[in-house]
Amino acid sequence: MTNDRRLRTVDLARRAGLSTQQIRNYEDAGVLPPADRTEAGYRVFGERHLRALLTYRTLRQGYGPVAATRIMRTVHEGDVPGALALVDGAHAALHAERVSLREASAALEELAREEPGPPPRSAGLRIGEVAALIGVRTSALRVWEAAGLLAPRREQGTGYRVFGAADVRDARLVHTLRGAHYLFEQIRPVLDGLRREGGSEALRTALGARERALTARTRAMLAGAGALDAYLGDGRTG
Repeated sequence: MTNDRRLRTVDLARRAGLSTQQIRNYEDAGVLPPADRTEAGYRVFGERHLRALLTYRTLRQGYGPVAATRIMRTVHEGDVPGALALVDGAHAALHAERVSLREASAALEELAREEPGPPPRSAGLRIGEVAALIGVRTSALRVWEAAGLLAPRREQGTGYRVFGAADVRDARLVHTLRGAHYLFEQIRPVLDGLRREGGSEALRTALGARERALTARTRAMLAGAGALDAYLGDGRTG
């Protein structure tokens, strides 16, 4: 034990507002550095363990409990570069999510600039009619369907494709975004969002809420990274 004040498991639990079992679980998981033991086998903690616990709590707010545990465990295993690589990976994943969100928002704006065109008949349109309506070949519609972007129903008996209003909207959106050089992988989340939210305005609202959530998470991750840096800098992380 260093010059830290000696803390029993119950002392650390009280200061952290946790149960003694949670403290033991955190040590076993590597969130805390290994505790010293008395001759009787009781754990003895110190201020560094409290600092580790507070660091973990701050990390958890932005990175989530699984990633925060991995980061702290890797630090306490003596692999600081490995722990920082986990931090880098989490930030890279968040950046990719933000890029995808912005692409979806831009795709909606592309759609908003499109002329809506006449609504399809209540009975639906055949593939050739949809192709003529939006200005593509029928083969393009078949490719988009094979890629999972379109899902028109099939007419009983004949098996012909029948495009309803939502199918025509989806085909128009795919055509617009393909013209703007969007890949299928970029188009699919926009279509999924439209179907889930029920329309472009609802999807726009959902995307706005998601962007605010990402901003909050980014700030929480920055706070967690700062706490980790301070913990690493105190020179007693092992």
